[in-house]
Amino acid sequence: MVRLAAPRRCQSLRVVFCTSAVSPQGHGRKPKREPKVVNGWTVNKQTMLKHISDELYGYVLDHTREPEVLAELREETARLPGFQMQVSPEQGQLMGLLVQLMGVKKAIEVGVFTGYSSLCVAMALPPDGKLVALERDEKALSVARRYWDKAGVTHKVVERVGKAESTLQSIIKEEGGNSYDFAFIDADKANYGVYYELALELVRPGGLVIVDNVLFNGKVVDPEVKDRGTNAIRALNDKIFKDDRVFTATLTVADGLTLCRKL
Repeated sequence: MVRLAAPRRCQSLRVVFCTSAVSPQGHGRKPKREPKVVNGWTVNKQTMLKHISDELYGYVLDHTREPEVLAELREETARLPGFQMQVSPEQGQLMGLLVQLMGVKKAIEVGVFTGYSSLCVAMALPPDGKLVALERDEKALSVARRYWDKAGVTHKVVERVGKAESTLQSIIKEEGGNSYDFAFIDADKANYGVYYELALELVRPGGLVIVDNVLFNGKVVDPEVKDRGTNAIRALNDKIFKDDRVFTATLTVADGLTLCRKL
């Protein structure tokens, strides 16, 4: 397990919330995302906590432990397209805590992006722990690799580049079911249902599957929103609620997390 430095407060960071700007031409361009400064923090994530005051969220962040290597990764990611896909600092700290509490030795992450969540997990794993990291974007993965190396956890990480569904199926054939302690799903939303089933097959009884973005910036309760990704998340949320194979809890951390303990 990587020893973390003493708790620190970040002085040069910003919290990023997302606001919309209409294209001058109005020809279907995606709304532009703009950063917002709160208590000197950068959070590359649209968070459900935007509905509380900036001062209160800033207080949460000021009491979130974040090693320097994670802060550096977050700052670099803030300058990249899609920065809002990165998990928030308090979510990363929660994931690391869960890994330690469970004594996880084998973990799998479906969707790495630039590596913030995978770094939180890998740093919390024991020295002989393993994290299998699934990602299809080589450019984003190249950023993650640099920070795995900088944190000294590259030896714990096994990269699997390609489509998540086929990769998960291959891992099940190679290693069998019930062979992992922990799984984190944070990839394309339209296929969440498929990833959940495959992750549940991979994780042992007593193991944990975490599903990210289950509140999807509030779109799950907006009847006007009917895109494929939102509908897939709604369907999975309903399925997990009724799924007697797991014990679950849904948290309003960041964009919503559902924790599923396999029975």
